[in-house]
Amino acid sequence: MTTTAPSISRVEAVRRVRLYNNLTIGWNVVEGIVAVAAGIAAGSISLIAFGLDSGVEVSTSIVLAWRLAQERRGGCMAGYDRRATRWIAGCFAVLAVYVGYEAIAQLVEQRAPDVSVPGMVLASVSVIVMPVLARAKKRLGPVLGSQAVVSESRQTELCAWLSAVVLAGLALNALLGWWWADPVAALALAGFASFEAIRTWRADSLEDTCCA
Repeated sequence: MTTTAPSISRVEAVRRVRLYNNLTIGWNVVEGIVAVAAGIAAGSISLIAFGLDSGVEVSTSIVLAWRLAQERRGGCMAGYDRRATRWIAGCFAVLAVYVGYEAIAQLVEQRAPDVSVPGMVLASVSVIVMPVLARAKKRLGPVLGSQAVVSESRQTELCAWLSAVVLAGLALNALLGWWWADPVAALALAGFASFEAIRTWRADSLEDTCCA
């Protein structure tokens, strides 16, 4: 689906992306701490993975913050943007490998997680919050000609999907006692992350990246 760029100046676009990026960092720091703590308490790999994804999201947001800081230099942003995009792809890959390994281990060992009400509440809130931030950032990517902005917004979208998947796994475990739903949800998460790692790594630069 094509994203229509809003009619605003480049300076205003940078300001807005920086604001949305800071909000993303703040939310994910809180989300990550709560999710990992709840996941450890419940023995839920999907919750722990969800919390770690928040850490990856913070990492990609920091990469994006570095990319936005280069706007002060002026000139062509293509080199900076490509480097930032590759870093973001690396963050996706690390998440996919770790979560996939832990999910398979939980399935093999048949480790049943406990019910986690805090985890379900957190995932529910994230399902609402993250798509809003993702759409806001994605719409501004074409204004800056920044594939890094678009790729980072995909990480935020992934967080929303992960929230829904984790919520489904936690709910199935809580309501039906399907312990395997938790690691299966984590495997789905790893699959999403792998796909985004490949897509982000192969992504072409946007046509006006040099128009800084």
